[in-house]
Amino acid sequence: MLPYASIPEAVAALGRNLTFAETLWFNYSAAKSDYFLYCHNILFLFLVFSLVPLPLVFLEFKRFSFVSSHKIQPKVRLSLAETFKCYKDVMRMFFLVVGPLQLISYPSIQMIGIRTGLPLPSWREILSQLLVYFLVEDYTNYWIHRFLHNDWGYEKIHRVHHEYHAPIGFAAPYAHWAEILILGIPSFLGPAMVPGHIITFWLWIALRQIEAIDTHSG
Repeated sequence: MLPYASIPEAVAALGRNLTFAETLWFNYSAAKSDYFLYCHNILFLFLVFSLVPLPLVFLEFKRFSFVSSHKIQPKVRLSLAETFKCYKDVMRMFFLVVGPLQLISYPSIQMIGIRTGLPLPSWREILSQLLVYFLVEDYTNYWIHRFLHNDWGYEKIHRVHHEYHAPIGFAAPYAHWAEILILGIPSFLGPAMVPGHIITFWLWIALRQIEAIDTHSG
């Protein structure tokens, strides 16, 4: 919740007029709690998991020649029923694990200092922070992923993720509940090291999942 009761108060506090984006942000967020703003992640993740894989599924089933020639496993294709089952399984885990995790993890966001107020970050600040987040996540995800491929990690946890031998976009978040929790750590480390604005955090969570969907598209 912004500490200003009106735009003139915000202008006085910043010592300048608000930008157009800052005015929009003020009108949207001024009366909303920081916790409510953080919980937008649940909606964004639901939309990403549900909508972003759809163009990839369309390309998969239309079997365009210019796409098929780039398919890693061209002879392996999931049926529409199998694809829909994957989505249902992902949504079950979303509502049982991912959503509740978002609801209870807000204190960690407060602890690392993700802010919701004004001024809004510049595009340079947003892009530089996103770069750090991607680098940190990529490095730490690699080593955790390697650990999950040892005998114990694979048998107890990671084998669930590999039930789809020919991956599709919907299968990106398809995993054992413990893996969802473990691989949430790399996504959190970047913002913990270089905390930014909640808008940057929203972008990061969405872009990270879009990247995962793309890399699992086959």
